Amino acid sequence: MNKVIHILLGILLCVFSATAQIPEKAEDISPLLIGEMIPDIVLKSTDASDHSTLNIFSKKPSVLLFYRGGWCPYCNTHLAEIQSVESEIIKLGFQIVAISPDSPENLQKTIGKNELNYNLYSDGDGKLTKAMGIAFKAREKDSNKLIRYSGGLNEGYLPVPSVFIVDTSGKIQFEYINPTYKIRMDAGLLLAVLKELQ
Repeated sequence: MNKVIHILLGILLCVFSATAQIPEKAEDISPLLIGEMIPDIVLKSTDASDHSTLNIFSKKPSVLLFYRGGWCPYCNTHLAEIQSVESEIIKLGFQIVAISPDSPENLQKTIGKNELNYNLYSDGDGKLTKAMGIAFKAREKDSNKLIRYSGGLNEGYLPVPSVFIVDTSGKIQFEYINPTYKIRMDAGLLLAVLKELQ
């Protein structure tokens, strides 16, 4: 009997630990820091094929954007603003990679709506967002959207919108993270940072 109780307590502790890792509020996240490595996690591209993060980043230094989803007007505005300086970003030797919980099908809609040329990837199950330390629990009204937009993979978390600059080894060189989702990194500031890092 004691053995069964110990097993049940162990299971409850594991469940509690898993849920405790995602903070309730955006202000309580603990993101990876400059100098740390981005974990190698598999994402889905717009055609639903698998791509490892380290393979994506190995091609060029990357501007890595995390956004809430194609349903978020602030995200769409920011994605379009970054698109407006894409040619300058490419001239500086960087690629743009944007990641959200959206399913590959919904990524395609976001690309079409915002006329994006850069690559979008799906982190529908949230493995990368959680590993980056930028996931937090969504409000109930957003949870329903997340389930729908992620193809049923998202269990009710949101990424804090963030910008990371990553070298070809996956090391973070710069980050901009603001828990207020309406405030995003300005394209002009991003270009200034990229020029400094070049």
